Amino acid sequence: MRRFIIRRFVFANVSIVVATLIVFLLSRFGMGDPLLLYANSGYGITAEGEAALRKKLGLDRAIPVQYALWLGRTLKGDMGETILDRKPVSRVVTQRLPTTVHLGAVAFLASFAFGIPLGMLSAVKRGSFWDYAGRFFALLGQAVPSFWLGLVLILLFAVQWKIFPAGLKGDSIWDVKHLVLPSITLAAGGFAFYMRITRTAMLQVLDSEYVRLARAKGVNNNMVIWKHAFKNALIQPLTGMTLGLTFFLTGSVLVETIFAWPGMGQMAITAVNNNDFPLLQGIVFFFTILFVSCTFLCDLLYAYIDPRIRYD
Repeated sequence: MRRFIIRRFVFANVSIVVATLIVFLLSRFGMGDPLLLYANSGYGITAEGEAALRKKLGLDRAIPVQYALWLGRTLKGDMGETILDRKPVSRVVTQRLPTTVHLGAVAFLASFAFGIPLGMLSAVKRGSFWDYAGRFFALLGQAVPSFWLGLVLILLFAVQWKIFPAGLKGDSIWDVKHLVLPSITLAAGGFAFYMRITRTAMLQVLDSEYVRLARAKGVNNNMVIWKHAFKNALIQPLTGMTLGLTFFLTGSVLVETIFAWPGMGQMAITAVNNNDFPLLQGIVFFFTILFVSCTFLCDLLYAYIDPRIRYD
């Protein structure tokens, strides 16, 4: 287990370095001279002032050295300043992070709470009305684009019926009216995924030999479903659960834009439109940490759910 944890830790660090390095290189090679982007060079600045700014920003050094300096400052909590309003990137990102986590967590819990039970019900009631209804909603959830679903929900529930607000965030986390429409939009794809993968895993387990043997021995049907079938079928939904949590946190860019939700997703769009690479690097840094943390947690939960899994 110790060797596995070390390998995963090294992989996590490599992933963070690669993701942030790509954005860093884009800021250096994608926009020409980076000083034009970071310091608005050419607008009344003298040659001496330009040289001083270039030295202050570290642009007079080699690209690997510039990235190493940025990474070292980032690990100390200094990610630089945003280009648009000259605010510390770390403060801007950490202010928006709880809002994105709030929306992603609610959408994740909703999709998990409905997708897993309906997937089990569809598998247990195979060929029944519940099975066909669950498969229909799963297909619908995967086929409907998030942006279309969000716009339809706004049109119906905010414009026509005026039940929920069309966007923005409430004054507190308990203001659920602002949370309903974006959560449904974000959770639709996750619900369909969990329902489908749970149904498939349950069907495979229910058709296995040891489940048939348990039924032949007269074991109670509820015991067969919950103890023998569901626990062994939980590996696949578990994989989707942890990776799905990452999607809900990092894939909320479109939903936050549609509903004007003031989170990191909307901020990422703003950073791209403004060519604010320091802010974009900070967002990528935090999103990558979330991703590698969730995948690492998933690997550890495997051994807890299924004792047959061992890490050398």
